[in-house]
Amino acid sequence: MITSPPRSTQPDSATERPGRPERPHRRAEVSPYVDLTRDEWSALRERTPLPLTAEEVERLRGLGDVIDLDEVRDVYLPLSRLLNLYVGATSNLRGTLNTFLGDAGNGHGAQQGTPFVIGVAGSVAVGKSTVARLLQALLARWPEHPRVELVTTDGFLYPMKELQRRGLTSRKGFPESYDRRALTRFVADIKAGKDEVSAPVYSHLIYDIVPGERLVVRRPDILIVEGLNVLQPALPGTDGRTRVALADYFDFSVYVDARPEDIERWYLNRFRKLRETAFQNPFSYFRKYTQVSEEEAMEYAQTMWRTINKPNLLENVAPTRGRATLVVRKGPDHKVQKLSLRKL
Repeated sequence: MITSPPRSTQPDSATERPGRPERPHRRAEVSPYVDLTRDEWSALRERTPLPLTAEEVERLRGLGDVIDLDEVRDVYLPLSRLLNLYVGATSNLRGTLNTFLGDAGNGHGAQQGTPFVIGVAGSVAVGKSTVARLLQALLARWPEHPRVELVTTDGFLYPMKELQRRGLTSRKGFPESYDRRALTRFVADIKAGKDEVSAPVYSHLIYDIVPGERLVVRRPDILIVEGLNVLQPALPGTDGRTRVALADYFDFSVYVDARPEDIERWYLNRFRKLRETAFQNPFSYFRKYTQVSEEEAMEYAQTMWRTINKPNLLENVAPTRGRATLVVRKGPDHKVQKLSLRKL
């Protein structure tokens, strides 16, 4: 958890009793982040107009999320303004580098305009998918970058048959259950400015990769990559050399944070609602949980959280929080309470 620097331990002179020895001073914790309350953050949007209606926010909201227009105005509108500034600054920096390289850059890496890449990370059920969709909708309204694509890392999960072959069916969502090399290559190709790059498509209905279906991305202005493990550091290769990590291609990253006990409650509530809706589909992988009692179904959900999602959160997802450019901290009601922005 990103915390504010501790308050000074210097005694209050108005209450200090004469002759009482002074307590030693504690050094303030040095943090790479600037911590902002929701109100402080909201004030940073200045006069940026809100381009979304309540109906549009409703369509973008994930099941169980409680986001509304006030949340969009207070939290995500300022973030879209900040990202717009980052995109512009990156473009200017690229021009500065090309000026420095001059004619030499023509054969040694002169940079053309390439997509600005944003990573969105966080636990299952924390609301990161809603955040990613909101950012896509808001950023596309800025005239400087109308083409904004969103890709989730679910498409790079190994197919169920491959997970079974590798003995990873109970580790689905853990880093080793993804084709990390293909995912990194996909983002690297987009960042390199390739005209067309494609990715596999994942279906939550069948709980598997859709055979033969591909998502095609064609030179976006901005690419948003959303997933559990997008901020994972690179693993060393068999030769001991460090590889390039997916996050090395990010220009900005967001980690959506909350207490594990709150996320568990949201996860169970979402499962309950899915059981009443999407799981009713005859083709749903999880339809079997509509054929048993609610008590049995929720016992299964609790087991899934306890044995898969919580361990993955604690072992793999949460430890990457400190790698994010921005940490968005939610309270028990799913509302954003605090934001921590990395200093430059």
